[in-house]
Amino acid sequence: MELAYVCEWEKRPKSTHCPSIPLVCSWSCRNLVAFTTDLKNEDDDKDISHMIHIIDSEHPWDVFSINSGHSEVISCLEWDQSGSRLLSADGDGQIKCWSMSDHLVNSWERVLSSSVDGDPIVALSWLHNGVKLALHVEMSGSTNFGEKFSRVKFSPSLTLFGGKPMEGWLAVTVSGLVTVSLLKPGGALLTASESLCRLRGRVALADIAFTGGGNIVVAATDGSSSSPVQFYKVVVSVVSEKCRIDTELLPSLFLRCTTDPMRRDKYPAVTHLKFLTRENSEQVLLCASNQNGSIVECWSLRKEGLPVNNIFQHRSPVVGEKQPTILKWRILTTTSDLERVSAVALPKLPISISNTDLKVASDTKFCPGLGLALGFHDGSIQILHRLSLHTMGVFYGSSSSAQRPGDEAAIKRQRTAGPTLHFKALQFSWTSLALAGVDSHGKLHMLRVSPSMGQVLEMNTTLRHLLFLLEYCMVTGYDWWDVLLHVQPNMVHNLVEKLHEEYMRQNQALQQVLATRIVAVKASLCKLSTATAARACDFHAKLLLIAISSTLKSLLRPHVLNTPDKSPGDRLTEICAKNTDTDIDKVMINLKTEEFVLDGPPLQSLQQLIQWVGDFVLYLLSNLPNQVSQGSIVRPGFGFMRDGASLGMLREMLVMIRIWGLLKPGCLPTFTAMSDNQDSMQLLFRLLTKLWLCSRDDGLPQEPDESLIDECCLLPSQLLVPSMDWLPVNDGIIVKLQGKLPLRLQFGKASSLQGAGGAAPLDVFTRSPGAQKMDNLRCIHMGVSPTEESKACTRCGCVTMLRSPNKTNAIKQWEQRWIKNCLCGGLWRRIPPTFS
Repeated sequence: MELAYVCEWEKRPKSTHCPSIPLVCSWSCRNLVAFTTDLKNEDDDKDISHMIHIIDSEHPWDVFSINSGHSEVISCLEWDQSGSRLLSADGDGQIKCWSMSDHLVNSWERVLSSSVDGDPIVALSWLHNGVKLALHVEMSGSTNFGEKFSRVKFSPSLTLFGGKPMEGWLAVTVSGLVTVSLLKPGGALLTASESLCRLRGRVALADIAFTGGGNIVVAATDGSSSSPVQFYKVVVSVVSEKCRIDTELLPSLFLRCTTDPMRRDKYPAVTHLKFLTRENSEQVLLCASNQNGSIVECWSLRKEGLPVNNIFQHRSPVVGEKQPTILKWRILTTTSDLERVSAVALPKLPISISNTDLKVASDTKFCPGLGLALGFHDGSIQILHRLSLHTMGVFYGSSSSAQRPGDEAAIKRQRTAGPTLHFKALQFSWTSLALAGVDSHGKLHMLRVSPSMGQVLEMNTTLRHLLFLLEYCMVTGYDWWDVLLHVQPNMVHNLVEKLHEEYMRQNQALQQVLATRIVAVKASLCKLSTATAARACDFHAKLLLIAISSTLKSLLRPHVLNTPDKSPGDRLTEICAKNTDTDIDKVMINLKTEEFVLDGPPLQSLQQLIQWVGDFVLYLLSNLPNQVSQGSIVRPGFGFMRDGASLGMLREMLVMIRIWGLLKPGCLPTFTAMSDNQDSMQLLFRLLTKLWLCSRDDGLPQEPDESLIDECCLLPSQLLVPSMDWLPVNDGIIVKLQGKLPLRLQFGKASSLQGAGGAAPLDVFTRSPGAQKMDNLRCIHMGVSPTEESKACTRCGCVTMLRSPNKTNAIKQWEQRWIKNCLCGGLWRRIPPTFS
């Protein structure tokens, strides 16, 4: 475990960031981290603003701070399952729901709220949506994604008509109330509250978990280690348009340390209470503490046979009668005396803990999802095995040198120094390969957590572990940023090749679902190495190509309604694949041109996308001689030279554009030809077809022949070749984290990153100060100094204007596809005009 970066606050003259008590932190599946601090006015100690800060871990300096409006300290933060909404709750019983404004990660607004006036919230959770996966380490070598990541039968907490899960949240208050707020389809809130049990008592700590049958389990304690930890079943239903809550008492437990005569009074307070996973209500983690130390216990709920009195044992047994059973909490394991625990983080990776899976994980040293993190008051962090609680890894913070073995001088300094810097909140990422921590000064720390917990592995085993987690992210749609933290430049090529091999082994339907996601993963990987940076450009171009192709094909309509199964787009693909003619007009003859008849305005409004297709074909062909020459640098476009499917897609689009040009000449791409009688589309189609024939899927790839290379050499003398504006250099942090030294960053100052990183970028990425800025989605120029507000993708850096300059429906439909996410699936963030 090692530190990747630290982000700290700029000192302000009239206010200071001081951590809330308790300080909370939460990490979403979309790579967004939310945490809290209190902003205190130094002139007035009573003037305290309870702040919520939201960052994406790729751009940690670009923090969006919300003055939450909470009147008391924020006690809970909770992301929903999609990672797009955030709940916050405070010590006055106020619960607020925050959502992205304009789908931007650095713009948030409050959309809903509920309250239990004056009753502090101690636990908060969204209702479960019924989606649960299990990750099987035993099947990591399987070729089938369905065997590696199986869907577990799990019921939502509440369903609407037709079985659709109902959205909402559940909270537990300090007075023993459970309150539920349900989000009705119209947007209204349905709220109800109920006591956890008849005899209400103080609840100092609580946690919430879900069962496969759709029930909710609440664990609660009054904070005293001598009191029982109570468990309650909560059932939520809607009856006559009103929310109903039913509760039932479940078996409880007493901490082991209180029954041990040697430790009975040693740890008087329960400081942490957590279910090991939110979908497993049968395993719970408890931490009891005193002023100087802590002890951690892990308990499991088991079904045990109930012993029968001797009187009843002698009677003849009834056929089919079973021994009565009861549920009882049994301790799994406990730690020895520890330093005082300040924070606990539990893994989110849903790894299967069957005996065979655990054995394979142990044999292959696969640790993600098996460790939980404990932060201590001396500034250190320990990763413990979630079942055995033995130590798997240790991180010594900058102020925890007192715990380093053999450092006597540091121990003496520690005794005379003031309170040490320690972590007040910890959160694992969704693959457990990164750990976010907020310390007692409000600084955000990002730590790498090794997949093998520092154990030395062969390169193939390391690649297999990372590949397994990349596949998991690809299947679930979760962000894979934390996996990239562990990818070294020399691993990139092998990972991309192996990922492609595994993808090609899946069935056709799954390949179609994951088609764009795997391209996005490959692009993210290729950016980590200068040797593969050009391929990253190719993958982003392929994403745009797929999107434009599907948009143009969707405009086609069958001439008559009672058509066969195939759509006009499918027939176009089939005919172009069979017809190898290099004359574009002869290919057109075989098509039903009436299916291509469209009104003029849609065609004209899509001209900028059509122009990009024409420019891209011209760029690829004119660069072919450089790409095939021995010893030349791999440049953008190289990946398309042997990609038969993409070249075939370009052929289809040229045919479509040719037909549309007969109807509306204004929609045709514009080329600057050196002679007046040059048929540019005919020339490009002929050369593209020859290149496509060399790399068709049904045969072995062949090298382009000399005649094709010669014709491509002459192309710049026939047509003016445009300079393709590839994606800008990604200003994210992942490419800067290749070294072992942690980066020191400051919230609000992106300039602190300048000079970090490795080798110089390729010349294709460099931009002169006076260069035109491109809208990478609309494929239009924005000028040298754009005045329009822009947004950029958090993952790939794609830039586009925030507001649409277009009025026609066709291009608006194109823009609506990318309102929430970029082509690569990344989220959008608003960027200032100077960075556009």
